[in-house]
Amino acid sequence: MDKILKLLEDDATLTAEQLAIMCQKEVGDIKKMIKQYEQEGVILGYKTLIDWDKTDREYVSALIEVKITPQRDRGFDRVAERIYNYPEVQSLYLMSGGYDLAVQIEGKTMKEVAYFVAQKLAPIEDVISTATHFVLRKYKDKGVIYGVVEVDERGNCG
Repeated sequence: MDKILKLLEDDATLTAEQLAIMCQKEVGDIKKMIKQYEQEGVILGYKTLIDWDKTDREYVSALIEVKITPQRDRGFDRVAERIYNYPEVQSLYLMSGGYDLAVQIEGKTMKEVAYFVAQKLAPIEDVISTATHFVLRKYKDKGVIYGVVEVDERGNCG
């Protein structure tokens, strides 16, 4: 189980046939396991990691620290739900330490991100403060190093 999930996490383009060989299982068993993981919510989706800096897409990414007052009986969940429903929000984490929530957002410009913080995030009831940090360069994301072309050392069978 863990091996299949780790392989898919590292490369979601692997086919059931490839996974079967790698895990020494039958293709039908792999397909059943993947379908079950999807139905149970273990596999939440499949994403492609893109280095947008190598395209003509203009965007800025920011990490925002948010301090909030937790709600009785709901803790941080109510405020987190309001925040993660905004389409600009890419990721949201409950944190330990000096702030409560870490929000990762993307916008077309720094002004757009500032507007989001000032007009949507900061006015939310129970938000005490925010601190915005703009991402200047990505070096590594989700285990992938940016700016380095990886060589496939498996060889070409063609």
